Amino acid sequence: MKTKEPAYRVGYARPPKEHQFRPGQSGNPSGRPKGTRSFKSDLRDELGELVSVSDGDNTVEVTKQRAIIKKMLRQALDGDLRAIAMILTSCARVFDGDGDDDDEPEAPEDRAIMQAIATSPTKDTP
Repeated sequence: MKTKEPAYRVGYARPPKEHQFRPGQSGNPSGRPKGTRSFKSDLRDELGELVSVSDGDNTVEVTKQRAIIKKMLRQALDGDLRAIAMILTSCARVFDGDGDDDDEPEAPEDRAIMQAIATSPTKDTP
C-alpha cells in the first residue's frame, strides 16, 4: 500500500517550489551599493560642520554639536526643566567621577562622534 506524500501548501511565507531561492542563492545578489553612507557617519559629519552663532554682541563659528550644547545650557539657565534634566543626565554619563580623563566621553557613541569631529577637515568659509 502506497502512502501519498502530503501536498506542499502554498500560502503566506510559503512560495511555490519553483519560485523559492535555490540553496546558496541570495535574495539580494547585489547587496547594499558600495559607498552608501550610514546614518552614523552622516550624523558625525553633520555635527562636525561649522555654523555661525551669536554670542552676546559678536558672532562665533562653532561646530553644530557645540551650538546644540550652548543652546541646551542657555535653555537650562533660563529654567527649562527638560533642558536641565538632559544636561544633568549627560553630565552624569560623561563625567563618571573618576576625574582622570576629563575630555574623554564614556559612551562609545560619544567617543566615536568626538573622534570623527577631531579628524574631519574643517570647511573654509568666505
